[in-house]
Amino acid sequence: MRAVRLMIVCALLGILAACDAPWNDPYPKSDESANVLYGAFNERPKHLDPVQSYSSNEVVFTAQIYTPPLQYHYLLRPYRLMPFAAEAMPTVTFLGSDGRTLPRDVDPQRIAFTVYEVHIRRGMRYQPHPAFAVDAQGHSAYSQLTSRQLEDIHDLRDFAKTGFREVTADDFVYEIKRLASPRLHSPILGLMGQYIVGLDALAKTLRTENERLARSGDAGQWLDLRRFPLEGVEVVDRYTYRIRLKGRYPQFAYWLAMPFFAPVPAEVDRFYSQPGLIARNITLDWYPVGAGPYMMTRNDPNREIVLERNPNYFGEPYPRRGEPADEAEGLLADAGKRMPFIDRAVYSLEKESIPYWNKFLQGYYDASGISSDAFDQAVQLSATGDAALTDEMRRRGIVLKTAVLPSTYYMGFNMLDGVVGGTSERARKLRQAISIAVDYEEYIAIFANGRGIAAQGPLPPGIFGYRGGQAGMNPYVYDWVDGRPRRKPLSEARQLMAEAGYADGVDHTTGQSLVLYLDATARGPDDKARLDWLRKQFAKLHVNLVVRATDYNRFQEKIRKGNAQIFYWGWNADYPDPENFLFLLFGPQSKVTSQGENASNYSNPEFDHLFEEMKDMDDGPVRQRLIDRMIRIAQHDAPWIWGMHPKDYVLSHGWLHNRKPNQIANNVLKYQRLDATRRADLRLHWNRPVVWPLGLGLLAVLLGLIPAIVMHRRREHLDARDTVAGAAEGGPR
Repeated sequence: MRAVRLMIVCALLGILAACDAPWNDPYPKSDESANVLYGAFNERPKHLDPVQSYSSNEVVFTAQIYTPPLQYHYLLRPYRLMPFAAEAMPTVTFLGSDGRTLPRDVDPQRIAFTVYEVHIRRGMRYQPHPAFAVDAQGHSAYSQLTSRQLEDIHDLRDFAKTGFREVTADDFVYEIKRLASPRLHSPILGLMGQYIVGLDALAKTLRTENERLARSGDAGQWLDLRRFPLEGVEVVDRYTYRIRLKGRYPQFAYWLAMPFFAPVPAEVDRFYSQPGLIARNITLDWYPVGAGPYMMTRNDPNREIVLERNPNYFGEPYPRRGEPADEAEGLLADAGKRMPFIDRAVYSLEKESIPYWNKFLQGYYDASGISSDAFDQAVQLSATGDAALTDEMRRRGIVLKTAVLPSTYYMGFNMLDGVVGGTSERARKLRQAISIAVDYEEYIAIFANGRGIAAQGPLPPGIFGYRGGQAGMNPYVYDWVDGRPRRKPLSEARQLMAEAGYADGVDHTTGQSLVLYLDATARGPDDKARLDWLRKQFAKLHVNLVVRATDYNRFQEKIRKGNAQIFYWGWNADYPDPENFLFLLFGPQSKVTSQGENASNYSNPEFDHLFEEMKDMDDGPVRQRLIDRMIRIAQHDAPWIWGMHPKDYVLSHGWLHNRKPNQIANNVLKYQRLDATRRADLRLHWNRPVVWPLGLGLLAVLLGLIPAIVMHRRREHLDARDTVAGAAEGGPR
């Protein structure tokens, strides 16, 4: 019995000991109180090379790693640019056709060239990386890897040596040249070729050189861009360079805040151009190299992506000023302190929204959006539509931040398609009918919990040129009724279908039912519900919508080649200017013909002419009139089902500080600060295992064993007594 009692005590002590730590913690015990931010991603970033990367799921990482000349102030609104890698804001000079300097207030028509002169910070250094490693003689250690060396290389971490060096003006110029490389596919080459003097010529020269190398059997040879001059870009000295643009392009300053214009040194390009490394997927697209606050130390898109503090980062002070409410909200508590504050950021693959949400509530993710399924659990709306946290969220110390996004989500028609595309009245009326039938007010109510407004055109609120009310209403989809836009009745959509030759969804020229195809990404139950809803919208017009679901990378490829008929996509503002949205419908930006960002391949000569006139203007009445006309043209042609402008609701735990929605800036990780000790305490409190049922069950099992143990002991005692008795009678027979 003593042994049984000991077993019971040991079992209960083991159960009690297990209460000291959560059983569901997905992270190592050693990181329990570490200064690590935890987030998630739902699909692998395709490009991390700054010359090619242009998607929102990529800039989450690239913006923390690269250092373009400019950035946006984190706290101030309206959004304003400020220096980042640059020592000060660029000096801007206007030149006439004779090369002479013009005054600042000169008539824009007289400006032949605009020169941006950029002075970069001294002492900026790149992250440690094998591309900078040198041997005992001071030569590059890994620029010419042999087959023998490559045998042991499977990952960037397999290189024994790393190095670093100072950032120079040459590195910024080299990256601008990379925009023209035929071995890369920069989405902004078409646009920048219109402005940067000589960029188109350089692209042509590099294509010729690349073809020559291919013919000579040297297709894998490094294309050293330093050998090819770029007329409009020059290095002045070690820390200064100039960019010469054609005419006047005031939005160019915004581009200088993007990774496209961050420094990439020649030795990094050379290192990653080695065929042996490309074959092992060791490329700049997979392992970025920068001088920013963080560096990528792990890229396993099937599990996690890890950013760690760059030990060579020059550091910046946290902003000392913000908006009036920022100080009261604690956003200036770290004013002047050196950034970044967080040592490491771990992003885990989460394809489904529900597991992500549950882990957020358990404290295993530091911030979260709000899916439709979790909205009622997190947020309650007042009678006036104002959002507030539920009691449960407030008890947990969770903080809600909201902001109207400078974004638009839309369904695009491929204007090169033989059915839905083109400029014919038949195709236009078909597009207009579908635009009426797809009820985005219903979509917002069902799938976004009211977090958005139905779009009337490409411009979102907050961007110059946007008009609300009746002035901005799309008259081809809405009527103005009782002081608000009301979607036209379905009868009008069906009448348009009949006029287009598709009465009751039947093509009168073939007698066949109309079948249309939607290309979309689909990752889980949420996407399935949305796609089912879309099928029902088309069914209102007796149109059969076939959904071709794929992953995002394959989807991008289909859009790039023009193999989609209808697609669902969106655009987040790169910078707060109407040009950044209207260029999505600019003909020369066609995705198929120029690899631009006009994914619908829309082209209208009048729209394009007005865009050329509007894009370089300062905001004012004249620019507004041009924008009004452009939007009316696009509304009439209906290359998009205009979709919605979303509202962003973001939750974060109380231990995560300095969080302010900034929908234009992307390099926001460096501003955030964690109270890791508080997080560890709350995680333990929220995830303490409920073990008393287990203990009670174990105790019942052990007590149930006692009768058997007693019987066994009694039998042993009787057997021993019989043995002694037999021995007394003369031993065993």
